[in-house]
Amino acid sequence: MTKRVPISFEFFPPKTDAGAEKLKIVHQELQLLNPEFFSITYGAGGSTRERTLAAINDFNGKGTAVAPHLSCIGDDKARIAELLDLYQSQGINRIVALRGDLPSGQVGLGELPYAQDLVRFIREHSGDHFHIEVAAYPEMHPQAETFDADIKRFVEKVNAGANAGITQFFFNPDAYFYFIERLEKEGITIPIAPGIMPITNASNLIRFADGTGAEIPRWIRKQLAAYGDDSASIKAFGHEVIVKLCERLIAGGAPTLHFYSMNQTEPTRQLVVDLGLN
Repeated sequence: MTKRVPISFEFFPPKTDAGAEKLKIVHQELQLLNPEFFSITYGAGGSTRERTLAAINDFNGKGTAVAPHLSCIGDDKARIAELLDLYQSQGINRIVALRGDLPSGQVGLGELPYAQDLVRFIREHSGDHFHIEVAAYPEMHPQAETFDADIKRFVEKVNAGANAGITQFFFNPDAYFYFIERLEKEGITIPIAPGIMPITNASNLIRFADGTGAEIPRWIRKQLAAYGDDSASIKAFGHEVIVKLCERLIAGGAPTLHFYSMNQTEPTRQLVVDLGLN
C-alpha cells in the first residue's frame, strides 16, 4: 500500500470567461481530494496578472489554501510589494517565488533579476508571513552552465529564505533522488515536492518537455509513437507510467507530490485515487 503523503495541484489562469467557469468546477472536484494547496501561475513579467488575481479571488477562502506564483524578472520592487501587501491583506500566506521568463521585447532584467533576489525581497518586505516555495530542477535548469552551478543557485534561494521546493516535471526518479542527495551534502534539507505531469497526449507532452528542458526517456517516446493516434492506449500507458513513478518517489521518501493539473480534473483525480492519496 502506498504511504499517504500530502498532495497539491497547479492551475493556470484561464484566458476566457468560459475557461474561468470550467476551472471553478475543476477546483471543486479536485478539492474533494483534500490537497494541501492550489498554486496559480503568473505569466512572464506579470503578463497574466489580472487573470491570476481573478483566479485567486475565485478560490481564496474556499477551503483549500491558495499559493499564487510570483515571478520577478523584468518587474520592479514597487509592483511586487503591492502584490505582497494585497495577498497578505487577503489572508494568503503561501507564495511560489520564481524568476520567470523575460517578456517578449523587453530589455533589461529589472530590479530583481533572479529568484533568490525575489525570495530575499519577500523576506525583507513581509518578514516570515509567507511560506515560500521555489522551483527545483532535478535534470538541471535548461539555462544552467553546469549541474554544480544549478545546485549552487538552489542553495542561494534557500539561504535567502525559501521554505520548500517544487520540481520541474520529470520521468526519471533517479534524477530526483540524486538531486536531493546533492542538496543534502550542501546541508539543504527543506522539503522538495516532485512535480508530476500526467501523460495524456504525446505531442503536447513533447512540446512541454522541449520548452522546459525536461527529458522524456527514449522508451516512453518510442511507446507513445507506437500508439500513434490511439488516445485510449496513450492515456492507459501514461497512467501506468505515472502511477509507478509516484509509487517509487513516495517509497524513496518524497515528502509530497505536486500535480500539474492542466486545468483538468482527469487524469489527475484518477492518479490520486489509484495511489490511495485521497
